[in-house]
Amino acid sequence: MALLLALSSVLLLVGPALAQSPDMSYEDYMAQLQACPKECRCPPSFPNAVYCDNKALKRIPTIPPHTWYLYLQNNLIDVLSTDAFRNATQLRWINLNRNRITSEGMEEGALAAMLRLVHLYMDDNLLSSVPANLPSSLEQLRLSRNRISKIPAGVFSGLDRLILLELQGNKLQDDAVTEVSLKGLSNLVQINLAKNQLTTMPLGLPITITQLFLDNNAIEKIPADYFKGLPKVAFLRLNRNKLGNGGLPKNVFNMSSILDLQLSHNQLTQVPMIPSGLEHLHLDHNQIKSVNGSDICPVSADALEGYATETAPKLRYLRLDGNEVKPPIPRDLMVCFRLLRSIVI
Repeated sequence: MALLLALSSVLLLVGPALAQSPDMSYEDYMAQLQACPKECRCPPSFPNAVYCDNKALKRIPTIPPHTWYLYLQNNLIDVLSTDAFRNATQLRWINLNRNRITSEGMEEGALAAMLRLVHLYMDDNLLSSVPANLPSSLEQLRLSRNRISKIPAGVFSGLDRLILLELQGNKLQDDAVTEVSLKGLSNLVQINLAKNQLTTMPLGLPITITQLFLDNNAIEKIPADYFKGLPKVAFLRLNRNKLGNGGLPKNVFNMSSILDLQLSHNQLTQVPMIPSGLEHLHLDHNQIKSVNGSDICPVSADALEGYATETAPKLRYLRLDGNEVKPPIPRDLMVCFRLLRSIVI
C-alpha cells in the first residue's frame, strides 16, 4: 500500500513526462515502475530505461517487460542465460560492457528473442568467439577488448542491418577474418579491427565499408588492387603497423572515395602518391627525409599552371612531424596543393 501511495505521488510530479510517452499506457507505466528490480534504478521520467550498472551484480535480475534501454555495465556477470531476458522482449539497447562473460557463459539463443534489439555492447568481457544467434535487428555490435580469436563461419548470417562492428583489442589473426567468416554483413559501414594480430590486409570485407580501422597490427604491405573491392572507403586508418615503401604500390590509394588517410608510426621513407580527393593525410612518425611536391602531385606538371581551384587537389591537412623533414615548406608542394591550410612539421 505504501508503495502504491508513493508511486501515485510520483505520477503527480511526472505527469508531463508520461504524456510524452504515448507508446506506454498508464497501466503499463505503473506495471513497469512496480517491476523495477530492487538492485536497479528506474527513473519515473524515463520509464523505458533500467539502470543496473556499477552494482557488483553476478547475475542479471528480472527485467521489466517494457524496458527498451538496459544498462548492466561494470558488474561481475559471467553468464548470459536464455532466461535472462525472457520477459523483456522489447529491448532496443543492452550495455554489458566490463563484465566477465565468456563464450561458454553465452547460452545458445540467449538473445534470439530480442527481435527489436538495435545496439549490443559487450566490450571488455572474456569472449573468445563472436557470439552466435544474434537478432537480425542489430545495427551496432561492439565486442572490443575481449579475447576473440575466431569468427565462426555463418555467425553473421542474417545480420544484414548491421552497420557498425567493433572488434578492436582482440586476438584475431589473418585466417580468422575472411570472406566466409564475414558473410552476411551486406550493409556494414564501419569495421574496427585495430589492435589485433593481423599481418596482412583482411580479406572479404563488405563492399559497403566506408570506415576501415586497422591501427596497431603488424601489416607490412597492401596488395595493388586491394581497394578495387572496397570502392566506398572514405576513412582509412593504418597507424602503427609495419608499412614501408615497398609495401605500398604506387597507385594503391588512387580512389575517388578516400577523404582521410592515416599512416602514422610506420616505416615509410617517402610520401606516397596522394589521390586528388584526399583531404587529410597523417604521415607523422615515419622515416621521411624530404618532400618533393612535383613527385607526389596528382596533377601533371603541364597542368599545374592552368588548372582552376575547383579542380585542384583537395588536400587541406598534412601531418609530417616525427620525421626528418625540416622547414621551410617546399614551394612545389604549395603550388600543387593550393588548398592546404595546415601543415605540421
